[in-house]
Amino acid sequence: MLDSSAFSRRHLLAAALASAAGGAASPVQARPGEPLTVAAFPLVDVIAQDVIKGWATRHPEVRARVISRQYDDHHTAMTTALSTSGHLPDVIALETSYLGRFSLGTGLEDLSAPAYGADRFKDRFVPFAFETGRNRDGRVVAMPTDIGPGSLFYRADLLAQAGLKEADLTASWDSYVQAGQQLKARTGAYLIGDVRLLKDIVLRAGTPAGENIFFDRQQRAQVTSPRFVRAFELAQKVRRLGLDARVEVWFNDWAEMLKRGRLATEISGGWMAGQMANWVAPGTAGKWRVAQLPENTFCAYGGTYYAIPRRSDPAKKALAWQLIQELTLDRQRQLDAFRSQDAFPALLAAQDDAFFDQPVPFLGGQPARLLWRDAARRIPVMPVHKQQKFADEVVNAELDNVLEYGKPIERALADAQALLVHRANR
Repeated sequence: MLDSSAFSRRHLLAAALASAAGGAASPVQARPGEPLTVAAFPLVDVIAQDVIKGWATRHPEVRARVISRQYDDHHTAMTTALSTSGHLPDVIALETSYLGRFSLGTGLEDLSAPAYGADRFKDRFVPFAFETGRNRDGRVVAMPTDIGPGSLFYRADLLAQAGLKEADLTASWDSYVQAGQQLKARTGAYLIGDVRLLKDIVLRAGTPAGENIFFDRQQRAQVTSPRFVRAFELAQKVRRLGLDARVEVWFNDWAEMLKRGRLATEISGGWMAGQMANWVAPGTAGKWRVAQLPENTFCAYGGTYYAIPRRSDPAKKALAWQLIQELTLDRQRQLDAFRSQDAFPALLAAQDDAFFDQPVPFLGGQPARLLWRDAARRIPVMPVHKQQKFADEVVNAELDNVLEYGKPIERALADAQALLVHRANR
């Protein structure tokens, strides 16, 4: 799973949403008594508030509210709250990129315990999403609500202009790069925004099911393995050929290149179609299509989970669990969130709806939701690690050393390995 925060839709939209939302989410109208609190971040807060509106009518005796912070602020605040047991909410929303840090500690309630029985819901979810919510001991500590099935977005008009077909992009990662050369030569468009995106997805393509990207089953760092070498070599080749625009996703220059047809492909979660259609590049409607990622690569870009802090108010844990079930197990609510917020449901029952068969106008009428559904059901389980974010930063820093300063790939990966070995068990 792509769990770097760079791939979180909520994280990347935080700045734009901050001004639109006008700050923290408004709570449901207060009633006497201690409130049931849900701590969330942008977009998730809107979905949670919609659920709480119905909750308030069914539980008039319980006051419930959503406390919303921007993405990074939220996760920092929750880290502090869990470590100090101060100002703990009753329910926490967690983005996948932070799940390892939280699930592998002792701060979250064991939802596999008899009082909750979360395991009985296992077969209702896309397998990888449910299993990602387990800690190292196999206990469920978080329930999934939405996921981001990865896919390859490409400009159909630019491919036609370059004399290429979709298969030229998807047959393999090598053919993807070769197609990029032809695209650049015949259209002037760059293949991708930044080679870091390519490096990340190639790493995940080669990760065996059941293993972490950076650490093996014995928690040993494995960043000198052949798949890391291949990922770095492909990234280096793309940079040397001038096929990446060297622009970061969600920055103004990236958006401008999308609008002007200067980027031929984008690798992202299915939710990207909605973001491009609604505000990034609406003028390109009809020119984009999506395909499964090269080499039958299946992975997720972001996702959301709900958890209960272990040291939160015991008197409210039963209610908190009821609310989590409404947030994650209600088919109609999952569909409503998908339609309104592009929150692709982790719940299998919500994926069996005529909405998935409908054409997506921005993608030229392609029934892309069917492709994303197929991808979601084929994403392998990839356990998170408590040093996941740190490992991602270390590897990215070494890739920069290779690309910018000519550091040999083998030495760069060896240095990353040494640092991760030092930190792995901390």
